Order: sequence, then C-alpha cells, then structure tokens
Amino acid sequence: MTSSQGRHHRTGSIDPFVEPDVYYGAEDSVTRLKDRRRAFSTNLKVFNREQVHDVIDLPSRRGSHDETPVQPRKFLIDIDATLQALLEREDTDRNMQITIEDVGPKVLSVGTAASSGYNKFDVRGTYMLSNLLQELTVAKDYGRKHIILDEARLSENPVSRLSRLIKTSFWTALTRRIDGSNISLVAKDPKDWTDDPRPRIYIPPGAPEQFEYYRSIAEAHPELRLDVQLLNPKITPEYVRDLNDKPGLLALALQKKYNESTQETDYVGVPFVVPGGRFNELYGWDSYMIALGLLVSNRVDLAKGMVVNFCFSIKHYGKILNANRTYYLSRSQPPLLTDMALRVYEKIKSEPDSQEFLRNSILAAIKEYYTIWAAEPRFDKESGLSRYRPEGMGVPPETEPSHFTHVLMPYAEKYGMTFKQFVRAYNKREVNEPELDDYFLHDRAVRESGHDTSYRLEKLCADLATVDLNSLLYKYEVDIARVIRNHFKDKLEIPPEFRTESTKDVEFESSSVWDRRARKRKMRMDTYCWDPERGMYFDYNTAKKERTTYESATTFWAMWLVLRRHSKPQRW
Repeated sequence: MTSSQGRHHRTGSIDPFVEPDVYYGAEDSVTRLKDRRRAFSTNLKVFNREQVHDVIDLPSRRGSHDETPVQPRKFLIDIDATLQALLEREDTDRNMQITIEDVGPKVLSVGTAASSGYNKFDVRGTYMLSNLLQELTVAKDYGRKHIILDEARLSENPVSRLSRLIKTSFWTALTRRIDGSNISLVAKDPKDWTDDPRPRIYIPPGAPEQFEYYRSIAEAHPELRLDVQLLNPKITPEYVRDLNDKPGLLALALQKKYNESTQETDYVGVPFVVPGGRFNELYGWDSYMIALGLLVSNRVDLAKGMVVNFCFSIKHYGKILNANRTYYLSRSQPPLLTDMALRVYEKIKSEPDSQEFLRNSILAAIKEYYTIWAAEPRFDKESGLSRYRPEGMGVPPETEPSHFTHVLMPYAEKYGMTFKQFVRAYNKREVNEPELDDYFLHDRAVRESGHDTSYRLEKLCADLATVDLNSLLYKYEVDIARVIRNHFKDKLEIPPEFRTESTKDVEFESSSVWDRRARKRKMRMDTYCWDPERGMYFDYNTAKKERTTYESATTFWAMWLVLRRHSKPQRW
C-alpha cells in the first residue's frame, strides 16, 4: 500500500451513505491529509501562456475546475469557512435554508480531497448546495472542524436520500425515553400555566419501584427541583381537575439494564417516537401511524417499545392516553393497539420473548376494551355501539389561556367577572352553566377522537357512535378472537392486574366470546349506520336516535367489516 493509500484508508473504505455518527466520526484521516506537503508544484515559477505560444504549440490545458477523477470525487472542507461562504452567497432570504426561492449564483467552489484542497470543483444547483448545507450543519453538530465529504452524498437520488435520512437520522432525532438521565428536561411542560412551573412526574401505585427510583433521583439532585408524586389509585374527573394545579408527566415503562462502568443494575426508559421535535410525550393514535413508518424503515425496536409503553399505560392508567400528562388522564384515543402489536409481532416472532410480547399486548387490549369502550359513558346501551365520550370537568387546561376567550367572555360578563375569575369559578363548579358543560363535553370528545377539528364532529361528537370508532372496535374483537384461537389454544388466562371491575371474576377468555361480539357489532352497524339508499355507513347520533348525513372519508374505515363478511361489497 502506498503512503497516499495509507493516508486515505478511512475515506476510501467508508460507505458514503453510512449514518452520520459513523461518517463524521474520527478526524484522523483529515488531519493526515491536511499535513501532506507539496514538494514541487507549489515552487514552479508562474509563466504567461501567451508569451510562449509562438515558441511551442501547447495543447489546451484542462482547468482544475474540470478535474476528472479516477475514483469517486471527495472534497476537503473547512466547515466554518465553507458554511459562512455558502450562506452569504446562496441564502439570499436569510432563513438558514437554500431553496429555489433564493437568488444566489447557485454555485460554490470547494477543494478536492485528492489535491489536499488545492484543486477546486464547482458544486452546482439548488439541490446539491442545499445538501451541502445539511451535511456541513450535521458535521458541525458532531464537533468537526474539517471533513472529507463524498460528492455522492451531495448528488444522491432525492428519493433515496430522503428515505435514508428517515431511517438513519429522522427517527433517531424523534426518539424519546423517560428516565433519570433526562427527567428534568422531559418533565417540564410548556403548557404548565401555574405560578411555579417545575419538572414533576406522577407514578402509578402499581409501580412502587419507579416511585423509589425517581425519588432517589430527586433527593440526589435537589437542584433539579424534581417533584415526584404518587398517583391516586382511583381516577375521577374531580381528581384530574384538581391535578391541574400541579400538572405533571405520567411515568412510562422502564427496563432494567446492567451498567458495566458502575457494575450496578439501573433503569432506562423504554424508547418511543414523538410526532414532532418539540414534543416529549407518548401520543395516542399518532404513535400507531408512526409505528407503521418505523416498521417500513425496519426500526422494529422502536415500534416494539411503543407497544410496550401502551401496554404499561393501559395496565396502570386504564387506557391509551391522549398523551402521558396528568390533564389527559380522563381522555383516550382511537383503539389501534391490536393491529399495531400484531404488525410488530410478525417482525419479531422468531425472537424468544415474542409470545410474551403478544400475550401482554392482547391482555392490555382486552382490559382497554372492557374499561373504556364497553363501559359507560362511552358505551351506548340502546344501540350497542360506542362513542368518544371522555369524562372531565372544566376548561381543557392544555390549551392556550386565550383559546376559549370567544366562548367564555360572554359568561364572564354575565357574572361580572374577569376572564381568569370566571375560568376559576367555572372549573370549581362555583357557577352552573349546562350549555357550557355540553360545549366542553363535545370539545373533549373531539380531542379524544383524534379528528380535531372537524365540522362533522363539532358540538355533537360525544353523542355520535362514529363509523371509525366502531370499525376499530370490530377489528379489536376479530383480532383478539384470532390471537386467542391461534396462539393460546383458545384459552387465554387473565391475570388479576388485567381484570376490570366488571370482569374481576373472569379467569380466562376464549375466541368464541369475541367472535360473537364482532358479529353483533357488525349487525348493529348495519342497523344503525348503514344507509342502503346511499350505499354508505354514516355516524349514528345516539341522542337524536338517527343517522347523520355528513359524508366523510371515515366511512371507508368500515371496509374492515366489508372485507371480512362480504355482505355489501357491490355498493363500495
């Protein structure tokens, strides 16, 4: 191997599309490349080509900008200097981006690695320049001053690049976990409107080890001002309302991990993915959609972690929460756990703990079904269908203080109060306004449905047995029956922690019970939601006892029913 090859060993062998933490790892090769000395060419006397043109017939010389590489081209880049030049020349609207709306020259010369930066090459066009900006920014985040950058990383097919970044960077950037390493950060709530906002975490009574764990962290680090609270065993609307004076994060699943450096066993949070960079909470049906993307990206570990956290939430809080904050304790989200768990199971079924994963997932779904969707106030006995109808009192505290000003100010003026005075009086039930109670009942229901906001649901959501919700519950019933029959020999034992008040004496579940439930739900949806004249399913208003006429794409959620029973395919 030549000395030159030796100097370029890392840059020549590394995959140009590898993850950023690998690609922008060691800086050794760049340092060695910068130290390479020019022995001859830099000492040549500069001469004027025109002066010797008549003496010697010289061939036209290829300019260094047009260097034709033998191997894939790489650039040697000074990050700070190049970033400054790039933004000054190309980011003409000064928004720290390079887009087609910028009117710069769309070209920047950078030094080639093969010439130790001496020869230049033009990076041209909006796409490559914007990719260069991204790469330099990421490299700077890794603390690099100089990098060797593959041209292939800049000219990569746009679809391939986006797909690669989703898999290797974006999911990682959106991954969260809740444990002692970051509790002071994730427990802070930008929606805490109290006079003394501070990091606060609530631990369910069924997880005493977590209470001791977080309390030890608070005692060891008083500067964090971490407030560790034990949640009441019984969650009532009044209790949830009173927690608004001390809002906090709700604990999620932890797993034990051996720390080799301390030779002790510690806890680490089970990871989950958030729907946007500003969030730190595990969200409800957002997580299902996220999990679909994770599985496509082969990030099965993260999708599995989200199912585990959902199971923890159902086991300890009784439901999949809108998000794991105290003000969401009374509010659930669309039931998607069985499908989510089965998709993950298909990816991990060869692993030794896959059967236990499936068991816990189905047990959690069964508990959620009985606790939330087959119980009042969400279950409508007359129709046998379910509604989004969460309990709650007062004004939803997670909204901006001014969000309901237009609704509440007329009432405040009626009582001669300021806006804040009326909100406090209304929340504490010191004033009685049934119309306002009804307004917020439906507002909470819309938020629980995940379809906020929609004219289809506004001011009547809590009364609607919606097509989408009952389609999802039909799928729950079908999935649970199939799993019990195919994976647990048609007899699934129900541990006490997964039983509810109405099923406390039920020791086993069988598929036949769930098959009957699925058939009944389909029959009821055909009775109350199906419009034979229009060939569509519509939401059923349980208060007015009539079908609605609002056409919505959610009618296609009922294809779960059609595809499995083939009773009305000709109209779809």
